[in-house]
Amino acid sequence: MILEDHKTKIPVLLSLLLLSISAAAQTMPSVEDQIASTILAAPEELRTGAAVLGYGADDKMTELRKGANELICLADDPKDNRYSVSYYHKDLEPYMARGREIDAQGIKGNECNEKYRWKEVKEGKLSMPKEPRMLYVLSGKGYDAASGKVVEGSLRWVIYVPFATAQSLGLSAKLKRGEPWLMDAGTPGAHIMISPPGK
Repeated sequence: MILEDHKTKIPVLLSLLLLSISAAAQTMPSVEDQIASTILAAPEELRTGAAVLGYGADDKMTELRKGANELICLADDPKDNRYSVSYYHKDLEPYMARGREIDAQGIKGNECNEKYRWKEVKEGKLSMPKEPRMLYVLSGKGYDAASGKVVEGSLRWVIYVPFATAQSLGLSAKLKRGEPWLMDAGTPGAHIMISPPGK
């Protein structure tokens, strides 16, 4: 009776596994759609030359398109529930890539920064530009390939100003929707945030 039970369960489990693998493969956007949706985060006149990092058939990040300027666009991660693409100056890539490495280990938020990235920048192990660098984040409910638009998309502007303080910039460090404010003041990851109202 036990043997028969195992014989029944194994095919069922294998079928479920194959179905989940098949479903995951179907939700992976094509390279063309990843590029088309990702470059929407960049200003229009800079999109053509931007490098695009996205996801291959193996679900791993890869370079989908080589860049001809100083900009990198990062595709939406199909494994999470939110839709978000970004575009940033290539000088920020070591910092961004390190963040992705740490995130892949399950380390999130302040712990990722305080224990790793910021510490590594201060120790000279991780490079961070000394001058301001731009990052754009385009979020929404998804990408509609037919219209070529992000559904209910909103753009957030971020200007990295490492080690800047409210005093050095003359800018508030309190969150203000629709207005610029300084986040992570005084740290290697200090940045000016400008979010659309209500986002």
